[in-house]
Amino acid sequence: MKCIGILALQGGVAEHVSHLEELGAKVVEVRLPEDMAGIEGLVLPGGESSAIAHLITTAGLMDPLKAWVAEGKPTWGTCAGMILLSDKIANPKRGGQATIGGLHVCVKRNFFGSQLGSFVSTLTFPEPLSAHAEGEYRGVFIRAPAIVSHDQDVTVLARVVQKKTSISALQDGVSEVIVAAKQGNHILCTSFHPELTSDLRWARYFLSMVPEK
Repeated sequence: MKCIGILALQGGVAEHVSHLEELGAKVVEVRLPEDMAGIEGLVLPGGESSAIAHLITTAGLMDPLKAWVAEGKPTWGTCAGMILLSDKIANPKRGGQATIGGLHVCVKRNFFGSQLGSFVSTLTFPEPLSAHAEGEYRGVFIRAPAIVSHDQDVTVLARVVQKKTSISALQDGVSEVIVAAKQGNHILCTSFHPELTSDLRWARYFLSMVPEK
């Protein structure tokens, strides 16, 4: 049984717990540094990225989380979690915004607009995931970020075709935007929320990144 920690300071924790437990994982809710003892993988859930960053710092978790990612341990960030893992933010909060870093990308917060920019899009599982999943799936986007640039060691897993009505698309002049990526075999990020559907394939894929003991 793999032991997966979920950062449980704010955001969509319960849904990730449900998916991982359904797949047979043991789940530990991480609120303090000592909660990370014994975990084999880590999920950073969606929520409000600047609020989560503040709570991480207050809880004394920033250095342990930075060390975890730097050591190449399996980590999955969804939505706000993707922002927290990113090395750069194109539009940080005024006054700056702390991140854990380690994922060699630049993201743009709220790429698709405010809460009114939330939507569901049908995506296709990419070739790198074909051994674990195939076919289409529903991507649930809620005030979602997007990756606007990345280093060569980052593999793009999914893109969304922009609608002409998208304010962000008009501003950035792009027809597609990256919404899922992987770095090595230790960092997975999705700007959408697989945990808000009944589809377990992304959670199953993340578990496949966690080595067997």
